[in-house]
Amino acid sequence: MGNFQEDFAPAVQEKPNGKASRHQPAAGQRSVAFYTLGCKLNFSETSAIGRIFTQNGFEKVEFNDGADVYVINTCSVTDHADRKCRKVVQQALKHNPDAYVAIIGCYAQLKPAEIAEIPGVDVVLGAAEKFNLLEHLGDFKKQPEARIVSGDIEAVNRFVSSYSVGDRTRSFLKVQDGCNYSCTFCTIPLARGNSRSTPIAGVVANAREIAAQGIREIVLTGVNIGDYGLNADDPKNREHGTFLELITALDEVEGIDRFRISSIEPNLLTNEIIGFVASSKRFVPHFHIPLQSGSNHMLRLMQRRYLRELYADRVAQIKTRMPHACIGVDVIVGFPGESDADFRDTYEFINQLDISYLHVFTYSERDNTKAIRMEGRVPNGKRSERNRMLQILSEKKRRAFYNEHLGATRTVLFEHEQHAEEMYGFTDNYIKVRAKYDPLRTNELVPVKLEEIDTEGVMLVAEADYH
Repeated sequence: MGNFQEDFAPAVQEKPNGKASRHQPAAGQRSVAFYTLGCKLNFSETSAIGRIFTQNGFEKVEFNDGADVYVINTCSVTDHADRKCRKVVQQALKHNPDAYVAIIGCYAQLKPAEIAEIPGVDVVLGAAEKFNLLEHLGDFKKQPEARIVSGDIEAVNRFVSSYSVGDRTRSFLKVQDGCNYSCTFCTIPLARGNSRSTPIAGVVANAREIAAQGIREIVLTGVNIGDYGLNADDPKNREHGTFLELITALDEVEGIDRFRISSIEPNLLTNEIIGFVASSKRFVPHFHIPLQSGSNHMLRLMQRRYLRELYADRVAQIKTRMPHACIGVDVIVGFPGESDADFRDTYEFINQLDISYLHVFTYSERDNTKAIRMEGRVPNGKRSERNRMLQILSEKKRRAFYNEHLGATRTVLFEHEQHAEEMYGFTDNYIKVRAKYDPLRTNELVPVKLEEIDTEGVMLVAEADYH
């Protein structure tokens, strides 16, 4: 499972302690607000649940507007899930002490009883029930004790289509859910169930709906999207086609200028997929490929389905066909049994790879995983030190990638959000760009010359070319 990272500049998530906008719904109309923790997949599902509420007469408001109902979509991958969830609940009740609070998401499936003990929580819904949220709200009256509606994850085999809207620049489109892998560090299969998906025609229909709303870019998301097509009840049955067949169909969707592949396992990233992206009309030269460790010893302990030689080959194949491609990498440091020599293997392996940036995760113990019972615990201080070393390496890799493109002309999709007199966007190969604000450029694809890297590591454009 590799889709941990929060990437591709997700739609702005308002902070729970921000200023209230004081928007008021119509008289007698109930209001709902959402807060999302975690990955792009969660954002797509929150957006889909939001549409269910608005279709049933609710007014969707900002978090700080004192909503009647708060829905908090949780994550279990990042550290301190309990602390983060508890803080968001507290902030919601500051805005409306009588608000009905519902908790959904991975953390809700894994530890519902723990969440139910958080003061102010009214209902906790597991993976099978989160899209049936309205059926469980009752009369919206706060309860003395939280109600738990959750079942065995083995019974979760339904795929529910989701995509995010609201940014109007890009959308996260869910094409797959669940995972059949058994990586020793990961709880996601326990939180989301077996791999499953929807037919290609359904994904294409969603993409067309997104295009009709004026969105220019779609990020394909899921838990293990390279396994697209699998049937949850029969892991050997790829009834919905293959990932290659899916992206081939999406490449023909009119109205979407860019598709990105959010994250794909190296053993599922075939030469055919790489070759397709290299020659496609709409898929951009940007890959995010989980590595987790550059030590074969550690990869075996993690029960990953490849060795580092395959990973190096995937990177080489991409760079041979697309020298300008951006490649992001997930890495875990401090996994049980990771010696100094294992970490040096990882550091040196990544240092030699032609990649563009890292997402570095410090290993933390997770209940009900094989890793929690493994020997060779790495001290927390050493974990932090290794994380810092790879963060520095990541910045060097990103800077080198940006330097390679100085003087080049690339097309940027500019965001709607304005920062003072400036606006930001991303090139097709995921270089972050800053330019003078121009409302006519928002949500537009603009060819610009990449002129300079500023002190924050953002690319500046040549103003003459920009205008």
